[in-house]
Amino acid sequence: MSDSPISHHDPSKEGNSGPEKSADAPMSDAGESGTPASAEQQQQMEKAYAQMKRKMTMEEMGAKIKHKIMVLSGKGGVGKSTVATGLALSLAAQGHQVGLLDIDITGPNVPKMLGLGGHRLHVEEGRIFPAIGHSGVKVISMAFLLEDEDTPVVWRGPIKLGAIQQFLGDVEWGELDYLVIDFPPGTSDEPLTVVQSLPDIDGMVIVTTPQDVALLDSRKSIGFATSLKVPVLGVVENMSGYTIRGTAEPNAEMKIEAPGGVKVDVVADAEGNWSTTLEIFKAGGGQATAEDMGVPFLGRLPFDPGVVRGGDDGVHRIVSDPQGESAIAFAKVVEQLSDNIAAAKQSGGLEII
Repeated sequence: MSDSPISHHDPSKEGNSGPEKSADAPMSDAGESGTPASAEQQQQMEKAYAQMKRKMTMEEMGAKIKHKIMVLSGKGGVGKSTVATGLALSLAAQGHQVGLLDIDITGPNVPKMLGLGGHRLHVEEGRIFPAIGHSGVKVISMAFLLEDEDTPVVWRGPIKLGAIQQFLGDVEWGELDYLVIDFPPGTSDEPLTVVQSLPDIDGMVIVTTPQDVALLDSRKSIGFATSLKVPVLGVVENMSGYTIRGTAEPNAEMKIEAPGGVKVDVVADAEGNWSTTLEIFKAGGGQATAEDMGVPFLGRLPFDPGVVRGGDDGVHRIVSDPQGESAIAFAKVVEQLSDNIAAAKQSGGLEII
């Protein structure tokens, strides 16, 4: 298999065997002793040159992107990709230039959420150009390189990490205000590779749901960030309460049966409208965990069935209902996130170990 996973999937553009080649690469037929270099030595030199060039490109790219945000979760199923996509769209709605990098190599879902399923990346002169989603968000994902959405990615660690480095170093992101990076669940190779490869990361956003099982794993993600000396920009509590609404006689008092047989008292207003929020997965656990671990709390996002439909239809809830409850909640999270990024910058930035 090629050392370049992306070129492996686009042979017409990149070539599907051997390392990446460059016209200005230091091609030498002789070693220091004057004897001709073997094919293996030549391959090693080309590979080393490609890695050096990519590292320089990542440094240049880092200078063009003002803020870089990693979105992690300790476990799957908490809506991390939905939150990452929502953050990117909410930032774009505020007028920012935003990129969204889906770093989940084996389970890429972001393109489907943005209605970009089936898109193929454009490659020109060794540079990969992102797809353009809603609100002008630039998107890169492994899903764009698969023949169909049912194709599994069965790669060992070194090849997977090589793909991540290509996503970082070979993509023509251009000038961005924010790059949001969505990771697979857990604290393994992918976030470690990005932290070690991409300069000037602002910090991590940890996504959790209110129940104890998710909170236990979110604490591990916070510990992971601490071990790398990367700031935790905040914890987001997703699926935090489901609001129901109705109408009744003005000023009427009623009882609503919530999950678990709990009775909730509601009172209609003078116009007969009433609402109440049900704690389907508990509530407040994300904030309590953030306070206990000494990291910021960014806010709560509601349990919204429209988010599920939007993810399947390729139109995020923020796009389909920009004045709705979810869009308002995301805007508040983004406002707090921006404040925390500014505070982290003033404190002196990062120390990567």
